[in-house]
Amino acid sequence: MSSVNWAPLRSIIENNQTFLISSHVRPDADALGSELGIAAILRAFGKECTIVNGTAPPSNLEFLNPDGSILKLGDQIAAADLPDVDVHLIVDTSAWQQLGAMADVIQKAGKLRVVIDHHISSDNLGATEFKDVESAATGELIFEAAEFLGVSFDKVTASALYAAIATDTGWFRFPSTSPSTVRTAAALMELGASPHELFNLLYEQKSLARIHLAGRVLSRMETACDGRLAWVFAKSQDLKETNAVPADTESLVNECLTISGSEAAFIAVQLPSGQIKFSLRCRSPHNVAALAEIFNGGGHKLASGATLPGPLDEALVKVRDEFVKMLNG
Repeated sequence: MSSVNWAPLRSIIENNQTFLISSHVRPDADALGSELGIAAILRAFGKECTIVNGTAPPSNLEFLNPDGSILKLGDQIAAADLPDVDVHLIVDTSAWQQLGAMADVIQKAGKLRVVIDHHISSDNLGATEFKDVESAATGELIFEAAEFLGVSFDKVTASALYAAIATDTGWFRFPSTSPSTVRTAAALMELGASPHELFNLLYEQKSLARIHLAGRVLSRMETACDGRLAWVFAKSQDLKETNAVPADTESLVNECLTISGSEAAFIAVQLPSGQIKFSLRCRSPHNVAALAEIFNGGGHKLASGATLPGPLDEALVKVRDEFVKMLNG
């Protein structure tokens, strides 16, 4: 159980009618599941809500958006067609940069803002915050809010929230997993979430392109600091030649941490735009959130991200050098 006081959220919901829900770019299962969860809460109170993000859900998470209710700005809906709402509700991020194109929309609208999040990294969004950095996932906070508000979920929403929590905890193996996390997962199972079905959808539906890309990327793994640091990278050419997409690189960074003696790891992915997306990982007591903030990124102490301008080689050196400083500090 978090230390969040949910009473102000009840007041905000009861005193407003229309809500626009958003999360970070390249939304993961926690972002998508949390959006669906808070939308279900709002609708249980008879409120109107629309979910719009700056980027679309990745192909491997499309099963979390079966009815297409999670919209992409500029694709399924234009900025000019966004509803004029009472409240902008942001989940699973507290950073303007992470909102992508939605940041400009939210800033210009000047409406009441609400944030529900569990990340350490934070900007001043001018929002009423419901935040607990000790919580394993934003989805866990959404479930807690629902319990406080007397709202129950159907099987579809319960499954989305289970996926949110399971993925953000590494299927309940990360240190952030608490007894409360496991109890929440059990409650979601009682509402219809099926772990084996969700695991299959999340991890056993890989494309051949993803497998080919993984083989290529992992074959070039490098280490430093006597093996305490390991990293890999994916060039845009790798994606093109294997018919893969950037989302196919997800989880590859975790392979670096399976090496005996490794304490930290990262993957650099060259995006079609030329920017370099970094996923950063470490073991306690190190803190990659602080490292990510050097590059205007952020996240959790043990798992964070940042995006740097190219070229790839220069970005790799910059991030590697900061990791070396962290490990030797």
